[in-house]
Amino acid sequence: MRLPPLQSLRAFDAAARHLNFTRAAEELFVTQGAISQQIRQLEEYLGFRLFFRLPRRLQLTDEGDRLARATYEGFSRIAGEIESLRAVEEAGVVTVSVLQSFAVKWLVPRLGHFREAHPDIDVRIHADDRLVDFRNEGIDLAVRFGRGRYPNLYTELLMRDEVFPVCSPDYLASSPPLNKPADIAGHQLLHDATSHIEQPRAADWQFWLEGVGVKGIDLRRGLRFNSGDMVIQAALMGHGVGMARTSLAAQDLKAGLLVRPFPQTVASSYAYYLTCPEENLNRPRVQAFIRWLKDEVAATLTDIEESQPALTIITPNPDT
Repeated sequence: MRLPPLQSLRAFDAAARHLNFTRAAEELFVTQGAISQQIRQLEEYLGFRLFFRLPRRLQLTDEGDRLARATYEGFSRIAGEIESLRAVEEAGVVTVSVLQSFAVKWLVPRLGHFREAHPDIDVRIHADDRLVDFRNEGIDLAVRFGRGRYPNLYTELLMRDEVFPVCSPDYLASSPPLNKPADIAGHQLLHDATSHIEQPRAADWQFWLEGVGVKGIDLRRGLRFNSGDMVIQAALMGHGVGMARTSLAAQDLKAGLLVRPFPQTVASSYAYYLTCPEENLNRPRVQAFIRWLKDEVAATLTDIEESQPALTIITPNPDT
């Protein structure tokens, strides 16, 4: 059955609750005449009277009373659902897609701070190195490592990255001296063999050695891992000297669990970017997570500056 116009039903619902056209008009921010006209049109549409127009008051007919019960229940349920949906949107769940290494070494250790600030928002981490389909996979926001080229998506720089060697303090103390970059020739190298579409050489030894101007190192040797977080873990366990990125090594450097044998840092031409469909930025939970991410990045950069004051940053050719 075709329903009457919604505007007429809203006018009737307000008039039935107040039994007064003037008060109904005030509630809906229209004139008393507009309410009267909407009720008249609804009665014509239905084919029966809804009110008895008595002197100085209104009275519902039997049909009007039945319809009033139905409209009150219907509009109440709609309002309740809207409030419920709004509450879910304002709190609820934010689903974030990130690289596995970034999740393990940067994001997850800091999530406690987000829970303290936003206890009503649950976070789901979607750890995947591939580009995701936001709409079909239910992803609210992604953090990607690359050049920031994500067509048809909102994209914002989150954090630049740099690469440098790291090792454990015990390894540094018990192994042959590491006074200059060329000294790594006598050491076990830990390789980040990650190969993403955009950054096949973003954190390998060759990239760093070219940046610092060292040649003749046999890079075929050493242990290879397909994730940057595993390189960090191997370095923590004293297995050798690993090639690390600022984002992945920052906490362990701050805690003194890792050290940098050389001050030379090579700036990567890749960076971490926030990206998502433009409409996702209207979601309060996404806005809250983005604000928190930016605050944590600022804190990370401050920690790095304070713990490593004498770094030499080298900027390579942007195409490398």
